[in-house]
Amino acid sequence: MSLVAKAGGGSTFTPIPPGMYLGRCYRIVDMGTQKSEYLGQVKHLPKVMLQFEVHGEDDTGKPLITAKGEPMTISKNFTLSLAEKATLRKDLQTWRGKEFTADELRGFELKNVLGAWAMLNISKSAGNDGKDYTNIATINSVPKQMKTTLPNGHNQAGMFTISDPDMAMFETFGDNLKSKITSSPEWQDRKTESKPTSKGNGFEDMDSDIPF
Repeated sequence: MSLVAKAGGGSTFTPIPPGMYLGRCYRIVDMGTQKSEYLGQVKHLPKVMLQFEVHGEDDTGKPLITAKGEPMTISKNFTLSLAEKATLRKDLQTWRGKEFTADELRGFELKNVLGAWAMLNISKSAGNDGKDYTNIATINSVPKQMKTTLPNGHNQAGMFTISDPDMAMFETFGDNLKSKITSSPEWQDRKTESKPTSKGNGFEDMDSDIPF
């Protein structure tokens, strides 16, 4: 379910080491409908990506920063659903520290998590190709004692939607993410149909009840 960062193949990218770290959600990306396969079953589901900047140190005390001195980042992909077994629902509930009420399950605005802080449990696992991948295992709430000493966020918070795309933001995406977005039926429909520009945020089925 997550966008992974892999080492190898001559890449100079340094993955975030496994552990629990403070993270800030700085970007939400609408990926449109994507093909998913699990246990031989193929489905086409709406997907969304949450991107986090990570703050903290590794086991040796080295800050988790890039060669440019910026916070390292990590992402996780979700099916855009609050169904009982949906990963998005599970992670949002552990993030906010309580379960959704029946009214809240009717929907909420994902944009309200932009800029929100969380504790990210980052793990490493082997993929089917035998390579190691770094993932966000869980997203948890920030302990009360840490909320008064949060660092300043580094990245500008923003959201990309296919219905009203920010093309400047789109150009900052990696080739793999661009390919996923442009291959979605929503993007293809946008290219072939003449439609009025939507003023929605791409998640119109959600209301603003999330308490972040």
